[in-house]
Amino acid sequence: MIAYFDCFSGISGDMALGSLIDAGAPVELVRHELARLPIGGYTVEAEVVVRDGLRGTALRVWLSPDAEQPHRHLRDVLAIIDQTALAPRVVARATAVFRGLAEAEAAVHGVPVDEVHFHEVGAVDAIVDVVGTAVCLEHLGVERICASSVPTGTGSVQTAHGVLPVPAPATLELLRRASAPIRPSPAQTELTTPTGAAILSALATFEMPPLRLVATGHGFGRKVLPWPNLLRVWLGEPETAADGGLETDTIAVIETNVDDATPEQLGAAMQTLLDAGALDVFFTPIQMKKNRPATKLTVLAAPGAEAALARRVLRETTSLGVRVRTERRWKCRRWQQTVATPWGPVRVKVKQLGDERLVSPEYDDCAALARQANVPFAEVYEIARGLGG
Repeated sequence: MIAYFDCFSGISGDMALGSLIDAGAPVELVRHELARLPIGGYTVEAEVVVRDGLRGTALRVWLSPDAEQPHRHLRDVLAIIDQTALAPRVVARATAVFRGLAEAEAAVHGVPVDEVHFHEVGAVDAIVDVVGTAVCLEHLGVERICASSVPTGTGSVQTAHGVLPVPAPATLELLRRASAPIRPSPAQTELTTPTGAAILSALATFEMPPLRLVATGHGFGRKVLPWPNLLRVWLGEPETAADGGLETDTIAVIETNVDDATPEQLGAAMQTLLDAGALDVFFTPIQMKKNRPATKLTVLAAPGAEAALARRVLRETTSLGVRVRTERRWKCRRWQQTVATPWGPVRVKVKQLGDERLVSPEYDDCAALARQANVPFAEVYEIARGLGG
């Protein structure tokens, strides 16, 4: 699934989350997943509204006046996100957003990243918006995120650092780092917030992808403007090629060469990267300088997740740097289903190539049933494959 953010009137964290809920992500699921975080003192409200003749969702995070919400450093926010039972890709996406935000704040204020106080953008409402957005993307099966050009607005905004120009310095730095296309707007107010810019710069590519539209959602902002103040999200399946019905998308490829790591270290790094949301991880034997046998580590990642996974590579291996590139790929349509064999259920992966279907039963399911029933593995496998076709 592809999510395309049409930033007609800019983007903020609550607009992003509201648009995804309006597109079909259950607000009850968002509340349930957010409850895993070790924070409190807030309430999430998603109200269906009609404004300027358009229906959509207005998302609000209400903070309890009695609950103390301290300023947080990056390490505090990442600890909140990481020490939970959230899905690995939810953690990876939310982590990438907050890392990017901290790096931008550090750059514009001239302080080390570890010393950045998040102030209003690190408060509970921003954590809710970012993690909630990542939860919705995961629930909706979004593999790729794209975005339109971004109107930032003009004027000034009141922040914890005082009155700052619009776009806020952190917003401008985030959009600069992402090479985001910016378009002018007559609005004398902030349209794109640092949290909204961080979501786009960490997770999205700025292009309109070919897709078959499945759903749309409207997330309303809080301000009243001369036009509908909303963010639209378009959800769709990748457009298939005319030849063979293949799907096309892009992935990030992260690589590094390592000549001083043990097999145990590399094996542990592979599992860590997969748990963090990598699409695939593999090793290639290579020869490096001084005739040393070495290993090339390759990580495949969804666009927007490469920064977080690159940091994982540097943390889990002896590498001093990684290479990152974007590649286009062609894919068969594929899905997973369960078939009922005489010995029990087996999950099978089905690949569609034109008019041909290729079925691959799940090894673990077949092996478990073969052991339980004391029958040959090959027999279970072949029957499951026949039922899947």
